[in-house]
Amino acid sequence: MIDYKKAISIIKKNKIKINSEVILSINSINRISSSNVYSPCNYPAANNTSFDGYAVNSKETKNLTKSKFEKFKIIKTLAAGDNPKIKKVPKFSSIEVMTGAIIQKPFDTVIPIENIKYFPNKHKPIYIIVNKKIKKNNNIRFSGSDYKKGETVLTKGQIIQPNHILAFKTLGIEKVLVKKKPKIVFYSTGNEITNDVKIPNWKVRNSNNHYLKSFLKNFPIEFKEKKILRDNDSEKFKKEIKNNLASNVDMVVTCGAISAGKFDFVPKIIKHFRLKKYFKGVTIRPGKPLMFAKFKKQMVFFGLPGNPISSAACFRFFILPFFYLSLGAKADTPIIAQIKSTFIKKKNYTRFIKGRLLFSNKGRAEFKIFKGQESYKINPFSKSNSWGFFTEGKTIFKKGTFIKCYSSTGINELFIK
Repeated sequence: MIDYKKAISIIKKNKIKINSEVILSINSINRISSSNVYSPCNYPAANNTSFDGYAVNSKETKNLTKSKFEKFKIIKTLAAGDNPKIKKVPKFSSIEVMTGAIIQKPFDTVIPIENIKYFPNKHKPIYIIVNKKIKKNNNIRFSGSDYKKGETVLTKGQIIQPNHILAFKTLGIEKVLVKKKPKIVFYSTGNEITNDVKIPNWKVRNSNNHYLKSFLKNFPIEFKEKKILRDNDSEKFKKEIKNNLASNVDMVVTCGAISAGKFDFVPKIIKHFRLKKYFKGVTIRPGKPLMFAKFKKQMVFFGLPGNPISSAACFRFFILPFFYLSLGAKADTPIIAQIKSTFIKKKNYTRFIKGRLLFSNKGRAEFKIFKGQESYKINPFSKSNSWGFFTEGKTIFKKGTFIKCYSSTGINELFIK
């Protein structure tokens, strides 16, 4: 067996190459950007008003007081979306403007509607009365104040989210360059595994496949599930690997059949092929039997343990980082939190612990360790929102010790820092 750091080092050195493609920005949700995306224009595109009110030329108000007021004639009404062009603007003119209306010279400031005095009256106004100096640029949203032309909208390696789609469509970004979706082929293994709903007590419902499938819906990955491999299907698995190598599949993942039992045929079959790199067994819990192989061709293989939590932990801490790396994505970063109770483990093992990341009244991040850390127990996992990461080389982690916590989803924006 190798330790966690060594396993991660091997995985990093054996990433796969994922090409890029141009797609419509409206279809880019959850894709990984292959390059920076820049704004093609200023936004707002032109100066506009942030309030309903009346626009005037501030220079014409500089000498005005309560005793020396001026009547500004209302020459036009502009709403958002109206053409702002006015052929001729006499001195002491004003325009009624609705929020979002374009403000052009000679108008350069907006008086909010609640501060307006009308003449001859409010119901049939012809003029507004201004009896004080009005500063320039009041209530104006300036061109390019949100995005300037050429400003970065999205950086290379980001996962495109709905807020980015909003920016793309607002700025007129119709196409983006993204990484293609890697192709995963997945196999459950074992005579005990079944897709039936009603089962005898010697069978096990197939759940790891559904966990991985649902997990990956938030990521730009094509997931194809194949039929369950039974204990005597070693030759069938060999044919499947050959077919996958010939079909430009990026990754094959199995669940189960990787330990040292009589029917654990996966390692023997994988080693039958020409491999660039291989390891089996990592000093981690859960997930110790984890297996990895890089074929001479592009394809890689991950063998996950059969127990649900072992499988989930290995996927979260090995396969997901591998995809982040291969896609050039910005991997999620851990949150540093204090553990709420003392934890003891074997010194030479890295532990992935089910628990809940909380925030105290003072805003301090805390990690609550759940009871039931055995790899077959899904009850605590269903209540967790994060994994506590307990490093090798240490046995006792006393209450209050700071550790790294990783989100269960792999997207740490779900946490409020």
